[in-house]
Amino acid sequence: MQAVTGTLRIVGTAHVSAKSVEEVRSAIEEFSPEIVAIELDPARYAALKKQARDPSVKDVLEAKNFTQLLVQWILAYLQRRIGLDMGVEPGAEMKAAIEEAEKRNIPVALIDRDIGITLRRFWNSLSFFEKLKLLYALVLSLATVDSEEIDVEELKKEDVVSMAMKEFRKFSPNGARALIDERDSYLAHNLAILKERHTRILAVLGAGHVAGVEKLLASPGEILSKQELDADIRSRPWGKIFGAGVTALFILLLLAIAFSGVGMEVLFSALVYWVLLHGILTAAFTLAARGHPLSALTGFGVSWFTALNPLIAAGWFAAIVEAKIRKPTPADFRRVFEAESFSAMMKVPLFRVVLVAALANLGSTLGTILYFIFIFPILGIDPTVLISQGFSNMWNGITGLIPG
Repeated sequence: MQAVTGTLRIVGTAHVSAKSVEEVRSAIEEFSPEIVAIELDPARYAALKKQARDPSVKDVLEAKNFTQLLVQWILAYLQRRIGLDMGVEPGAEMKAAIEEAEKRNIPVALIDRDIGITLRRFWNSLSFFEKLKLLYALVLSLATVDSEEIDVEELKKEDVVSMAMKEFRKFSPNGARALIDERDSYLAHNLAILKERHTRILAVLGAGHVAGVEKLLASPGEILSKQELDADIRSRPWGKIFGAGVTALFILLLLAIAFSGVGMEVLFSALVYWVLLHGILTAAFTLAARGHPLSALTGFGVSWFTALNPLIAAGWFAAIVEAKIRKPTPADFRRVFEAESFSAMMKVPLFRVVLVAALANLGSTLGTILYFIFIFPILGIDPTVLISQGFSNMWNGITGLIPG
């Protein structure tokens, strides 16, 4: 990378701060930049300018990334909720930068990574336990966002930002790498290019990125390549491994019962409890998401089987039924992002479909965990005796079939 020559001024902002809006406008007026670089990608720029095309509902159902989409919507809602409390629309400072630049005929550079790539890399980089912690934190945030006083200007102070970044890294090191470190590199890479081509550049960045970007610009050899930053991360196959393990455990359990001599009644009971536990929990979680009774009934009917197949999930089927009943439209995407309360989001058909899918899957997974924890006490049998006796009899049966 060539040596940089242009003068760069960075304005660190809070995305829901009225003061940040004024700081951006003042900086453009005082600095008279040749170009304004903003922490947006084309998709978010189009959304901010009300030019974005809504994706089709069919694409959402076929992608089946319901939990990831739900997390994205809740994160956006929490930011919007804070903004509403502050009287500022999220992204207002970026919008102000665009308006001021257009008013002065100054070109605008979009320097952030594509939001789709960032979200996929973020979600796929998380470990199973990081995803659980994130979901728990989101639920907790939904319950408290209206009751806490937040000083946004205090959050922009360097020491507070630094502490927040450290806490986020403790909470989710993989998530911090995808959401912060990688984007620092992406932003620094584009700013370095702009410094080679322009003499005065004003960059509008979230306060959490300022320190990382400045550090990378001072040491350009540490900036990651765009090819690496744009590549998709393959999701960890833990879900498929877990599903395959469940299938194997269930088959082994049935074989142990069948060969242990405890009787076919116990074997039948084990099968019935598998069906009922998965079905009831899947249906209950579907109804908890305010899903239609037919969606709950569908989840009840398929969950015993989907729990044995790592390639399909009960929530997918419940979501399809829910979509048939609720009839979501592409306009629902905008309604979700414009909702001013969680209850308002719950009235959007597409949000309800996605929530049904995510919670139905959660209910089915919980059914599997509880089944293996409680099945032996429910059946009233000693697992050590059942397993040892069952596999011993099965082994004797196999060896007895082998000619001596």
